[in-house]
Amino acid sequence: MPNRHGHHHLLLPLLLLSAVLAAADDGDTILKIASSFRPPPSGWSSTSSDNFCTWPGITCDKSSRVTAINLSTKGLSGTLAPEISSLSQLRTLALQRNSLSGTVPSFANHSSLQFIYLDGNAFTEVAPGAFSGLTSLQTLSMTDNKKLSPWTFPDLSGSSSLIELQLGNASLYGSLPDTFATWGSLTSLRLSYNNLSGTLPASLGDSSIQNFWINNQDGGFTGTIEVLSNMEQLSQVWLHKNMFTGPIPDLSKCQSIFDLQLRDNQLTGPVPGSLINLPNLKNVSLANNKLQGPFPKFPSSVEKVAVDGTNNYCTTTGDPCDPQVAIMLEIAGGFGYPVFLSDDWSGNDACKWSFVTCSQGSVITVNLAKKDLTGVISPAFGNLTALKNLNLNDNGLTGPIPDSLTKLSSLQVFDVSNNNLTGDIPTFPTPVKFTYTGNSLLGKSGGSGGTSGSGGSSGGSDGKSGSGNGKNSTALIVGIVIGVLIFVAVVCFVSYKYIMNKRYGKIGKMEGSDTEKGVVKNGAIGGGTNGYGGVAAEMQSQSSGDHSDRHFFEGGNVVISIQVLRQVTDNFSEANVLGRGGFGVVYKGELHDGTQIAVKRMECASMGTKGMNEFQAEIAVLTKVRHRHLVALLGYCINGNERLLVYEYMPQGTLGQHLFEWRELGYAPLTWKQRVTIALDVARGVEYLHSLAQQSFIHRDLKPSNILLGDDMRAKVADFGLVKNAPEGKYSVETRLAGTFGYLAPEYAATGRVTTKVDVYAFGVVLMEIITGRKALDENLPDEKSHLVTWFRRVLINKDNIPKAVDDTINCDEETMASIFKVAELAGHCTAREPFQRPDMGHAVNVLGPLVEQWKPSNHEDEESSGIDLHMSLPQALQRWQADEGTSTMYGDFSYSETQSSIPSKPSGFPDSFRSSDCR
Repeated sequence: MPNRHGHHHLLLPLLLLSAVLAAADDGDTILKIASSFRPPPSGWSSTSSDNFCTWPGITCDKSSRVTAINLSTKGLSGTLAPEISSLSQLRTLALQRNSLSGTVPSFANHSSLQFIYLDGNAFTEVAPGAFSGLTSLQTLSMTDNKKLSPWTFPDLSGSSSLIELQLGNASLYGSLPDTFATWGSLTSLRLSYNNLSGTLPASLGDSSIQNFWINNQDGGFTGTIEVLSNMEQLSQVWLHKNMFTGPIPDLSKCQSIFDLQLRDNQLTGPVPGSLINLPNLKNVSLANNKLQGPFPKFPSSVEKVAVDGTNNYCTTTGDPCDPQVAIMLEIAGGFGYPVFLSDDWSGNDACKWSFVTCSQGSVITVNLAKKDLTGVISPAFGNLTALKNLNLNDNGLTGPIPDSLTKLSSLQVFDVSNNNLTGDIPTFPTPVKFTYTGNSLLGKSGGSGGTSGSGGSSGGSDGKSGSGNGKNSTALIVGIVIGVLIFVAVVCFVSYKYIMNKRYGKIGKMEGSDTEKGVVKNGAIGGGTNGYGGVAAEMQSQSSGDHSDRHFFEGGNVVISIQVLRQVTDNFSEANVLGRGGFGVVYKGELHDGTQIAVKRMECASMGTKGMNEFQAEIAVLTKVRHRHLVALLGYCINGNERLLVYEYMPQGTLGQHLFEWRELGYAPLTWKQRVTIALDVARGVEYLHSLAQQSFIHRDLKPSNILLGDDMRAKVADFGLVKNAPEGKYSVETRLAGTFGYLAPEYAATGRVTTKVDVYAFGVVLMEIITGRKALDENLPDEKSHLVTWFRRVLINKDNIPKAVDDTINCDEETMASIFKVAELAGHCTAREPFQRPDMGHAVNVLGPLVEQWKPSNHEDEESSGIDLHMSLPQALQRWQADEGTSTMYGDFSYSETQSSIPSKPSGFPDSFRSSDCR
């Protein structure tokens, strides 16, 4: 016993000594932290740690171990000492809203740390693995650290107790990990204003997230938002300003959603009733998507609704779609509602849609060959009772062929060759020409149809096409022999014509063809085998006269002969010149049916394979471009070394004429309202062109980076040559990027590479022209003022100088001047010297949109929502304020969201395209 008591008496002093030493270690660490701040916090010492537990902002336990450091909004600068991780009992670190810089130190494997608040600082990097192994972590908040170097989603392995993760505007890039099921307590996730991309991980559906903010990504999330249907705890969802596609999912399980922001994406399909009927919904925004079906009508309990913009509703009143339109939308649903079909299938008359042909008001032809479709063939095709021709060949369709198609009494041609279909081969009546070659799994499970018949079929190389009623073997052999003879004759004829044309150089000048007679025919694009996006490999050259007699429109483009274009432009008369650029001359013309056109005539030194491929790619892309702010491509022509594109004509000239030549041309000067509206239209049009780069419907051989393909394609995007002013339908907006140094971004001037950031720079120059009424390059002015960007950026250094630079035709009242300041700031950001410092076009839309909205007539609801209603509870007011992302706050959070004037700190990730050397 005496020995045991002696042992206890010895242990107690050792424990006390250990505690004293640990407390002393904490004191040393606090001194290092104090020394790293500039200046040290009020009441702190950088020379002595005596009584450090009594210093302002420090909390200690009974053993004088530091458990909390709370220095929020103390005007601190300097750095955060890495020794802070040695405070082993630290549970709370709150340093938000200061000016701390340098590296966020590693807290890895800190077992006590529960709350980390570092929002609103100026940190420049995060230590590798800084947050791994934090087994007690409940909140990590680093929103509004704009100066951080790009870093990926943090390793939070072991943080199973995580409740809040706030990393908005913190330079994150890359994709999200599929690990959200491991954070069962996570209720708030804020990742807005970053450069995240990829698809939403499936594990989100196993989480308990209530507040989900991933809006305003620089690059943008892609794929569908189907995972929302399983996130049953959701209450506030901000997914706006991304690149999501596909339909809005069934949200019937998400009964707690009160705020749903889905605007500015690429969502398609009808608005589901499960969304409209959410019981707690108060605020919903679906604007600027590609939504279809009837205009959604929300109940009066929904206080704020925004569902317009670029959507493609069939009606504007909420009435049901025309029955035939409803059928076609159900068909599109089988394909996942692809974006290009939303743009091409807008309105309430299916007979006016692309890829659709009608007779007496009924759909008789649907041609969706070579459209990179995925999904399944909808049984709704069987409801098109007048359908005669259905072409779905050369896509990626899966699943079975619906039996409903076999019951179509008018069906004559059905082609599903070269897909990935499965199931039985259906039996069609004898007259039907049924082609299904290239579906290796079709018919493997047996069933009716067995192998294949042949009667009435065109037959593939494996013979797998037929009508279901086989012919006898003798007839089959005779048919094969005749087919071989015809093939040999065609080959001989083509070879002869090729040799003769090669010898006499008469390609493109044969007499007697339909094109020489001025006939304009459908291009039958899609018949070729080596083209891009369905464009025939030889583009149906006028030299051959070999135009298909199939009456299928693909994108509305037609081949127009050179003779027709010569006639309608008076043989390309100088009197019809609309403009000249680095890529050709543009002429005005009028077709025989009265359609006014603009013909862009480009001449190439050679028409090699590369040049032809680029032209094919351009046509393939423009075929899919359907946007209310973009001028439509009406047709094209190849004539020897010439390539000609035919666009719709903008009768009121260009923006440049209305800005710089309005007196000479007899125009009235543009008001500020008109100028900002035009700028917004430009931004939306170019943003849409940029978004095409990430759309899955682009042909598999056309890389996303090559949307800006070659000089000609650059002219379409970078100089905004396709953008039109939609509200009044008057102006084409062009900036002559290729021909005027004033529009050249520095990196393009030095390297010639084209990216979306080059477009942003040119757009910034347009904004400067709109503000000042001055040309981008005016050699009549002194050298220090001749280059608009250089001069105007000097003006922006002092805000007081801006009013002096404004076009004197603008009536500058207080409201107008406030608007001009915002546009001027945007112009400055857009023309930043370094590409990564420039925003994307989506940001420009966000800045300009509210300026245009302020001129729209207000209604009673708008007036109510614009101010503070003293009769509302604070939570109700917060819900309403959160609809405005620029002033919104989060419940229980120390941080504020980024305002709409923020500039993404990283480029969108849009890869550089290459420039063509074929045409100049």
